Amino acid sequence: MARTDPLVSAAWLLDSIGSPYVRVLDATWVPPFLKDRPNGKALYAAQHIPNAPYFDIDDVADNDTSLKHMLPNPTVFGQKVGALGIHNDAHVVVYDSNGFFASARVWWMFRAMGHDAVSVLDGGLTAWVEAGGSVTSEFSPLIPATFHATQKPDLVRDMNAMREHIARSDISILDARAQGRFDGTAPEPRPELPSGHMPGSACVPVTSLIDEDGTLKSEAALAPMLTDYIAEPVVTSCGSGVAAAVISLALARLGNWKAAVYDGSWSEWAAHSDNLIATTS
Repeated sequence: MARTDPLVSAAWLLDSIGSPYVRVLDATWVPPFLKDRPNGKALYAAQHIPNAPYFDIDDVADNDTSLKHMLPNPTVFGQKVGALGIHNDAHVVVYDSNGFFASARVWWMFRAMGHDAVSVLDGGLTAWVEAGGSVTSEFSPLIPATFHATQKPDLVRDMNAMREHIARSDISILDARAQGRFDGTAPEPRPELPSGHMPGSACVPVTSLIDEDGTLKSEAALAPMLTDYIAEPVVTSCGSGVAAAVISLALARLGNWKAAVYDGSWSEWAAHSDNLIATTS
């Protein structure tokens, strides 16, 4: 499939899921501060696409940092992904049942690890069911495969890189958090952190990118929102590096496949008192 759109439809997946080269992953993740909702593992256990393993962003992660679900090194990523039955010849299709949390993140992770044959199921599990796809609560045995990862550093940013970008004003920074958190007028869900934003960044709330039916907005709808960022370097950010990838996904739909993700995002930036924080108040 030509890399013209980072998403595939439920109809496409229904036609393609029988291919030995198509591998489907459930990446459902729910922020831990949403105490009134089941977590991703529970949602997966309740129902998922048959034979789709669960991709846990908190397991396929760098465990040598206190930050949650940070991108692991290529060796760890390859081992974890291979254990899920993913090989380098696979076209990986990632979905979730929580509004692209964290299918877009996993899409970005694969690309950051050198695997471009990865797509997101538009509309997630809801679209799959509405298209006539079956679901199950049964767990299929995993057949391990070999996956070799090679990191693409241009798709990832750390805190030091963000400090340099801000000092030089040489890149657009797009923040996926809600407007109030960005402005500094609403509290962060992580109470230990102040709200506000990185100087020079712009707010693109993740909810503004998704239609009411749970699919990503069309190119025509996204273009007016992101037109200034289609042909220039971009770094996306959010609370902890998950929603940021939805902006990167939207930019890829418009033709910009080079948007990087600030992996630590606000959880890292705001935790360091020497980092500049801007507000609108």
